[in-house]
Amino acid sequence: MATDLEIARATSLRPIHEIAERAGIPAEGLIPYGRTKAKVDFFVLAGAGRAGAAGQGKLVLVTGISPTAAGEGKTTTTIGLGDALNALGTRTMICLREPSLGPCFGVKGGATGGGRAQVAPMEDINLHFTGDFHAITSANNLLAAMVDNHLYWGNALGLDPRRVTWRRSMDMNDRNLRNMVVGLGGAVQGVPREDGFDITVASEVMAIFCLARDLEDLQARLGRIIVGSTRDGTSVTARDIKADGAMAALLRDALQPNLVQTLEGSPALVHGGPFANIAHGCNSVIATRLGLALADVVVTEAGFGADLGAEKFLDIKCTAAGLTPDAAVVVATVRALKMHGGVAKAALGAEDVAAVERGVVNLARHVENMRKFGLPVVVALNRFTSDTDAEIAAVQHAMARIGAEAFLCTHWSDGAAGAADLARAVRRLLDEGHARFKPLYPPELPLADKLRTIAREIYHAAEVQIPPPVAARLQRFEDQGFGHVPVCVAKTQYSFSSDSTRLGAPEGHVLPVREVRLSAGAGFVVAVCGDIMTMPGLPRKPAAETINLDADGAIQGLF
Repeated sequence: MATDLEIARATSLRPIHEIAERAGIPAEGLIPYGRTKAKVDFFVLAGAGRAGAAGQGKLVLVTGISPTAAGEGKTTTTIGLGDALNALGTRTMICLREPSLGPCFGVKGGATGGGRAQVAPMEDINLHFTGDFHAITSANNLLAAMVDNHLYWGNALGLDPRRVTWRRSMDMNDRNLRNMVVGLGGAVQGVPREDGFDITVASEVMAIFCLARDLEDLQARLGRIIVGSTRDGTSVTARDIKADGAMAALLRDALQPNLVQTLEGSPALVHGGPFANIAHGCNSVIATRLGLALADVVVTEAGFGADLGAEKFLDIKCTAAGLTPDAAVVVATVRALKMHGGVAKAALGAEDVAAVERGVVNLARHVENMRKFGLPVVVALNRFTSDTDAEIAAVQHAMARIGAEAFLCTHWSDGAAGAADLARAVRRLLDEGHARFKPLYPPELPLADKLRTIAREIYHAAEVQIPPPVAARLQRFEDQGFGHVPVCVAKTQYSFSSDSTRLGAPEGHVLPVREVRLSAGAGFVVAVCGDIMTMPGLPRKPAAETINLDADGAIQGLF
């Protein structure tokens, strides 16, 4: 069987100006990065804003069940659905996140879809692309350097080195960088203090990049970043350090969305890339709003399961940007549901209807959760060759019991044709117009109660464990005027609980909050729960070990 990389290479891509023309982007609005990818110039974005981007097209969110090692294919389904809608004559734009190098070289691989449902050029998008992540990393680390430089040259602001909260970043998995001491070696080397690295996709600069509406909003948000505090607790910001202007300059060109294409020629905007387990997990507001101005339908994804990516898409991104989603698609596979039903990965090839029936509770909860936001929902059942008719029927019957339709999809092997039934169902939902979107909680709710609402309504937790020091920090954030912001929960993606081994649909568990961080520029509070890390480590056998170049310089082993 051909690999995703081989399938992508065997496809003749169209010149990017042809894709732009199909999307309604003028040729002069493109900034080409080679033949098959380009950035969209700011003047096109300005025109889209005047056209009222937030209210023109329909917005479809693709999310998924709690992920497993068996794979679900959420990005693949987003692409297949977009292709299928275009094939049916509905002018559609696909909006995705950019892949992080961490998973590419770790265990998860790239994030450009799979089979016949991919965005391309696959190698470029997965590795470096147009340099956006490098710009975000550089802006983050410029601020860190300027904080340390301020401390070194007299510390006029009185910033307490023990209370510096700003961390460095790198777009790579490296557990050794999580915690460290910098500035050692004597007075000329700087001020010694504790420091550490987060992966770039978890940084506040990435969140700001993805939530900013324009360059002006970008610089304003960067200026609000809190880097630490003085001895008396007064916050010190990036604007106080005078770093916000230079950071915005580094990010200026990166803020222009990237235009690429699917293997079937659908236009796709791939821009920004926060993780959904430790960040808010959505592509940029700028790209989404541009897509809504250009197309009748925008199909976008949110990372990991619906309890993480979709909840944050709805409670953070949509509320911040004034977006109103019209429908949701929850992606599942029979194989993943069997894992949620207790089957080991090595045994997934054998038929096990009982395991499917046990595991489908995970899918059912995600569907019911999406309905709490007032969204009509359909299920995309991403088919594998080992799936049997009885197992598929078990999923469809379980969904019918809760009033949801599950559509069998084969877009991996068949492209747009394999997602045609799903596309017709989505188009029907959009035509019916039953969406009544509402966030899960109002902005005036106290921060701790917002966290409890998410835990109770989405995770089905019985209790949120907030230690006194964490509760005191939440109160301090409210006293500083940040009580109105949403909460971004960082926890394991594999379970509704904070325990990655509790699959299915656990309830009555306790959500332990380890720490809370104020992302004042992004406009939310991060609640770090359980043992989740904001700098991942590499697995025992990282994917990087099998990636190499052949004699002609072509990349091998990328997936």
